[in-house]
Amino acid sequence: MSVLAIIGGSGFSAFPGLEVRDRQPVETRYGTTSAPLVQGRIGGQPVCFLARHGSEHRLPPHRINYRANIQALADAGCSSVVALAAVGGIHPACSPGTLCVPDQLVDYTYGRAHSFFDDESEGVCHVDFTEPYSQALRQQLLSAAAAAGIVLRDGGTYAVSQGPRLETAAEVRRMARDGCDLVGMTAMPEAALARERGLGYATLAFVVNWGAGLSDEAITMDAINAQIERCADDIGRLLAVFAEQRAAPVS
Repeated sequence: MSVLAIIGGSGFSAFPGLEVRDRQPVETRYGTTSAPLVQGRIGGQPVCFLARHGSEHRLPPHRINYRANIQALADAGCSSVVALAAVGGIHPACSPGTLCVPDQLVDYTYGRAHSFFDDESEGVCHVDFTEPYSQALRQQLLSAAAAAGIVLRDGGTYAVSQGPRLETAAEVRRMARDGCDLVGMTAMPEAALARERGLGYATLAFVVNWGAGLSDEAITMDAINAQIERCADDIGRLLAVFAEQRAAPVS
């Protein structure tokens, strides 16, 4: 049975419903993971859980050791990664509270370690990144949402900003012109590194605020955290069904 990895984003430094079997810090050739790697089960499915921002949410997006995190998941035998991500909404259909599985991304980040293949010892490898997300994983998430009675938006382009500051209104307008529907800070280089290590990767995004300039209301962390709490139950139920469906025998 393949091992599922869940990477917890903002608001998900732990995962309710996970039956914990082991919790260990992991050191890789690229450094230490953001948090201890938690191994357990959800719905009969073996799961590895990793808190992207650390156990106490202290790591800003540009300081996360994405290479260590993805390498640790690959070494643990994970074949698929579902990455949780709190994002801002740009497209009118992506209002706060919307859950979405994007199918494309645009990378606006800089200065991050974007590849495992950045020195001579690894050689040169150009991975195909035409479709940055696993279509199979996306469809499995959509199927689980339907089974759980949860509305999940199919598709959309995720704009990856540098952070940790939020974007300006002009930056969000540019992202909209570029065809972006959502804006967050962590999909890259995470998605590309997963592709380099041969892991299926999909983002389960939850919209916690309108992008800058798209609402008259100020963007505050209190409002964002309140929206995360409102989304948490649906995300937990969706992933529980997702894990159960993956564990079910194929008839």
